[in-house]
Amino acid sequence: MSLAFLFPGQGSQAVGMGSALADAFPAARLVFEEVDDALGRKLSKLMWEGPEADLTLTHNAQPALMAVSMAVVRVLKADFGIDVTRAAFVAGHSLGEYSALAAGEAFSLAAAARLLRLRGEAMQRAVPVGEGAMASLIGPKADLELAEAAAAAGSAVGVCVVANDNNVGNVVISGAAAAVALAIEKAKALGARAILLNVSAPFHCPLMAPAAEEMARALADTPILAPRAPVVANVTARPTLDADLIRDLLVQQVTGRVRWRESMAWLAGEGGVTRFAELGSGKVLTGIAKRCAPEAEAMALSVPADLEAFASAL
Repeated sequence: MSLAFLFPGQGSQAVGMGSALADAFPAARLVFEEVDDALGRKLSKLMWEGPEADLTLTHNAQPALMAVSMAVVRVLKADFGIDVTRAAFVAGHSLGEYSALAAGEAFSLAAAARLLRLRGEAMQRAVPVGEGAMASLIGPKADLELAEAAAAAGSAVGVCVVANDNNVGNVVISGAAAAVALAIEKAKALGARAILLNVSAPFHCPLMAPAAEEMARALADTPILAPRAPVVANVTARPTLDADLIRDLLVQQVTGRVRWRESMAWLAGEGGVTRFAELGSGKVLTGIAKRCAPEAEAMALSVPADLEAFASAL
């Protein structure tokens, strides 16, 4: 049975995440301590105690989500003898790609934490609050074709693109606030529902170009190794072990589309994956996996009981 590890992105954060792992496993506690040390602050205290508004801030949520995912990775290895190489592939949604790469030891945990803090800060700096927006197009008719048509309509008044192609029935558009508003009206006219997302910046669109430039400089100074498991990249929806390509793809990812539906289709098709395990906070990717690859098994690993059940089932 071929296995893939999935790593969640922004939106899966919640106050208290990772605390049960820290209580139960020394390996998890060490991860949170290492991330705190790398950032020079007690991010773990914010994760476990809130306030939620501060945890949701992009520069906090991104390293926090990576920390929980890496706690699961380390516990699986230390306590259950399950190494990342048990997975045929790893993949992460947006910031989760950094978690996937850290899990594969392409760069260190400390480097991942610092890169993600910078990524969050750079994304926020790129577009003043209120000038950008994102919207989720949902419903049976909300496919990539509809989303592209809606984004094209919005582009008449500003930048508007498809940011996240998650699965049929869940596609996210991103861009200038006025353009996204116009795209929402078009999407509704085409038969989709649309929900304006509570985000502080328009991620994965050309307006993030200043953030991409910042990340290019930071990644150029970060040692990156070939990961120990192939990483299916957001930008290409294909696996790679090439460290130089990974560096380039992480820069492209800031402004580029998260091709998650295609990534899942590749994993379940050519990749031969029959079991997906989501490592970290929440169950968003588990739900998407069940929709994209209904013949495969999918499970979320976020609390001790999840890890124990997963280990006993392998």
